[in-house]
Amino acid sequence: MQNPNKRVALVTGANKGIGFEIAKKLAAQKITVLIGSRNQEYGVKAQEQLKRHEYDAHFILLDVTDVMSIQAAVGRIKDEFRRLDILVNNAGIMIDSETGITELNSTIFQNTLETNALGPLLLSQACLPMMKANNYGRIVNLSSTLGSLTDLASPDSPHAEVKAPAYRLSKIVLNGITVLLALEVRGTNILVNSTCPGWVRTDIGGDQAPLSPDQGADTPVWLATLPDGGPSGGFFRERQPIPW
Repeated sequence: MQNPNKRVALVTGANKGIGFEIAKKLAAQKITVLIGSRNQEYGVKAQEQLKRHEYDAHFILLDVTDVMSIQAAVGRIKDEFRRLDILVNNAGIMIDSETGITELNSTIFQNTLETNALGPLLLSQACLPMMKANNYGRIVNLSSTLGSLTDLASPDSPHAEVKAPAYRLSKIVLNGITVLLALEVRGTNILVNSTCPGWVRTDIGGDQAPLSPDQGADTPVWLATLPDGGPSGGFFRERQPIPW
């Protein structure tokens, strides 16, 4: 039987990469971890990997681009776990890395926005009532320096040559969602923040990235476990605030 006082965390895209490492680190802190994945085979494998460490991990079928899937996942969480304390919106895609904005395909733009921005918003909306009921919540949105308007506008930015307009714009929107959610729950014990995990060796980051998924998971886990009164409405990398 689920301990009614034990914290419960949902991590999207948790079957691999940064998401899996976030789930693993949270589980190591005695938090019940829900492995959100749209692929059942990979999600179950991730669950079994964590259970081999005797972690409390459960696969949740979840496609953040599908409203019905979000509703079903949140309904299962309510029925089985009775609470949700932590939401890490990690699932994301980059499918336009070589495209400039003047050639950006509308379908690619829409698909990227649905996964990287709209999905996290709809899932946060669905999960917030459980957080409000317990007056406790931590929402962490996995963003990117590529979504920083400050970085984008700087002629000296090390990312000036990076294209990926759909990805960049989706992360700009996600950062806006972070700020608006934080404003709306201000005065409660719900903290909402964005984080850039850095350049990490994942499907998006590629093999040449300098950071491991384990290293990339550090700041997201720190934000997911902030103490009461911690920062909210911020953008962080390596546990330090960075400009929007």
